[in-house]
Amino acid sequence: MHLQHEASVLVTDGREALLFRNNGDAEFPDLHLVQKWEQQLEPDHALKSGPPGRAFGSHDHGMRRSSYEETNFHAQAKVDFARLVAEFLDAQLAAGAIHELILVAPPRTLGEIRKHARPATSKLIRAEIDKDLVRHPVAHIESLLAAYPEPE
Repeated sequence: MHLQHEASVLVTDGREALLFRNNGDAEFPDLHLVQKWEQQLEPDHALKSGPPGRAFGSHDHGMRRSSYEETNFHAQAKVDFARLVAEFLDAQLAAGAIHELILVAPPRTLGEIRKHARPATSKLIRAEIDKDLVRHPVAHIESLLAAYPEPE
């Protein structure tokens, strides 16, 4: 992929996000960190206050008790973080700080960002790469972007 000069690259995994700007050219990307933010997520069991609630239902042959479906607080926190990332991207677009965007994230996170981003921000997205690269060195991200095929 030919990453244009000053294109933005967002690498996120649902709990940490890195926004880079390409200071290189299309042939040799040179990513520099613009902003980093993360959300501290405790394990799901630490966020729960007790066992799931119970529901009683009567059927023809007596009473049955079943539990409500448990909320996955950890997954919900990742959805909330993706929404905040989308809002940040919207604000960056409004401020004129982003003119081209590459998103790198796991598929579920990509979907959540896409769902919450405004249409104007979505139009700036040149490519989506479904990989989790937040913990990878910048040089590895640069080489992956350079080797990635051009979007159609």
